[in-house]
Amino acid sequence: MRLLKVATCNLNQWAMDFDCNMKNIKESISRAKEAGAVIRLGPELEITGYGCEDHFLELDTVNHAWDCLKELLVGDWTDDILCSFGMPVIKGSERYNCQVLCLNRKIVMIRPKMWLANDGNYRELRWFTAWKQKESLEDFLLPSDVSEAVLQTTVPFGYGYIQFLDVAIAAEVCEELFSPMPPHAELALNGVEVFLNASGSHHQLRKLDLRLRAFIGATHTRGGVYMYSNHQGCDGGRLYYDGCSCIVVNGDVVAQGSQFSLKDVEMVVAQVDLDAVASLRGSISSFQEQASCKPKVSSVEVPYRLCQSFKLQMLLSSPLKIQYHSPEEEIAFGPGCWLWDYLRRSGASGFLLPLSGGADSSSVAAIVGCMCQLVVKEISEGDEQVKADAIRIGQYTDGQFPTDSKEFAKRIFYTVFMGSENSSNATRTRAKLLAEEVGSWHLDVSIDGVVSALLSLFQKLTGKQPRYKVDGGSNIENLGLQNIQARIRMVLAFMLASLLPWVHNKPGFYLVLGSSNVDEGLRGYLTKYDCSSADINPIGSISKQDLRRFLRWAAVHLGFASLEEIEAAPPTAELEPIRSNYSQLDEVDMGMTYEELSVYGRLRKIFRCGPVSMFKNLCYKWGTKLTPAEIAEKVKYFFKYYSINRHKMTVLTPSYHAESYSPEDNRYDLRQFLYNARWPFQFRKLDELVKELDGDRVAITKPSDHETTGVRSDGGMGVVAAGSGNPSVGL
Repeated sequence: MRLLKVATCNLNQWAMDFDCNMKNIKESISRAKEAGAVIRLGPELEITGYGCEDHFLELDTVNHAWDCLKELLVGDWTDDILCSFGMPVIKGSERYNCQVLCLNRKIVMIRPKMWLANDGNYRELRWFTAWKQKESLEDFLLPSDVSEAVLQTTVPFGYGYIQFLDVAIAAEVCEELFSPMPPHAELALNGVEVFLNASGSHHQLRKLDLRLRAFIGATHTRGGVYMYSNHQGCDGGRLYYDGCSCIVVNGDVVAQGSQFSLKDVEMVVAQVDLDAVASLRGSISSFQEQASCKPKVSSVEVPYRLCQSFKLQMLLSSPLKIQYHSPEEEIAFGPGCWLWDYLRRSGASGFLLPLSGGADSSSVAAIVGCMCQLVVKEISEGDEQVKADAIRIGQYTDGQFPTDSKEFAKRIFYTVFMGSENSSNATRTRAKLLAEEVGSWHLDVSIDGVVSALLSLFQKLTGKQPRYKVDGGSNIENLGLQNIQARIRMVLAFMLASLLPWVHNKPGFYLVLGSSNVDEGLRGYLTKYDCSSADINPIGSISKQDLRRFLRWAAVHLGFASLEEIEAAPPTAELEPIRSNYSQLDEVDMGMTYEELSVYGRLRKIFRCGPVSMFKNLCYKWGTKLTPAEIAEKVKYFFKYYSINRHKMTVLTPSYHAESYSPEDNRYDLRQFLYNARWPFQFRKLDELVKELDGDRVAITKPSDHETTGVRSDGGMGVVAAGSGNPSVGL
């Protein structure tokens, strides 16, 4: 038997904080050595942090990475252990995303990434060049200070593998695993038995299974040991890297790290038998045949043994049942961990949330409550870093630290119900009860006086007094009155976040949390610069339907029982007066249901549909319930309001990324924000298709400039005046 002990890790790195990153890297190496591992794998670009973005274009960033690597090499960190470090490297005039493989204070090989991630949230081609020379390894001239320190002038650079005396090892970097022709297939035929995948993979709801299936598939039919390392945490942006480092042997997961954690360093260790790999490969006839005529891959010969022979006291790692979180758990733990990293690294003293008693803001409150529970749990399990951060943020003295999540929440979390004459007692009561369950410092504020003052000023300036629609006012007046309330709440929230700590003799400031969901962003069902404008938003890329499922789950599993009643209440902005014959409802205002919005969002983004192809897809999906003409009007209505409100994405609060149809404008959904909202060419095509499908040559009646066909929440057709309802088209 050739026994090999290997270690991979989740690291909570911070882009451009080299001290933080080096501390975690060294800790991971120390733990790997303590466990007896002879291979240590770290995440992609771990030395700099993955999210440096345009800092990668600065020579300083590359030079600092070399300084850190030199520090690791001149110490004893790589003694008797093969370490793979991720960092940017410049060769000639090109910048590469590289894995640097080191052993015994020498660089054995530098492996540049060949297939870069350049879709969705990823922009690697903006900063790096893909390595395209597969034929042979080249000599790379080390920087002079590194060369002098390690007594090494050149290093093999390129695509290849390392041939030790008893095992062949190769790197496969992140995206390469998911490419149509992944390198591991060719490398396996060349005898490579251990694959090292350093990754920077972010969390997205329901995504983990795709990743794990790729690891399993890589070794199921061709054998091998597949090691995967990932970042875990918020390294400075919208993304949360969700760890789940693992080790797979011949298609079986034998070790798996956590997906969500507050830990800075988490090690995953396994003892594997390489003879099991050789045995599997030898039993597959097609593998043998293809290996006999394989294209040759270059290698680096290293006269060193990594394996141990058979010993009774060395137990092999057995296959595990893969651990998956439910989507509801992902919503609780992912944003909760992201918020903790943001809080401890931003210098803030806590969070302030405008809590309306509705589903969205209540979801955010529950996530903060979950974060507090995670902090207390980690401290109870002995995590000294979490404990130190919690003591600093919560202002504990005399050796005290958080032992109760509600007590900790009281120190770091303000919630504010900012009610008006249009607010119901039910939402006020729900907000108060949830705040008590979470433990936040809760305020109940009336904004009517500020609204009246602004309206008095407006009347003095213009001589006119606007009225709500239910009181006989126009759509313009109705919209303006709602926008005033929404924007006052934003101003009040930021004022309280900056001054309440001073009132309570606390240092620093509080971060304002937003609570608009992905569907509202897609439809533009929010006021620009209302209380959806905040410092950060943990639910901005989560659908309304998922949030409602989360509320039902959190009511039971997080202990916030009031969420059950909140989830059951119909969504409403409560910006218009409540009358016996009228109550404002979100889905009526929007002219579409949240379920329909989710369908539109997925077709638009995930399936890349314009109006015409969306119409065709929906004819298949809804054709048994609606006529082609009705479906066409729904599609037109969605694209009209999507395009009218796209500009709101340019100022929307930075949001945790969780949903694959997010309309977030900064990096994920790069589209224009000034549209011809009539879509004349596309809508004309729709009309022609409807004619063909209906067999009717009579021109379809088009909405006038003053009204457009909408959809009531009950699914029937109705006429909705443009600009009506909640500030969904407010500028």
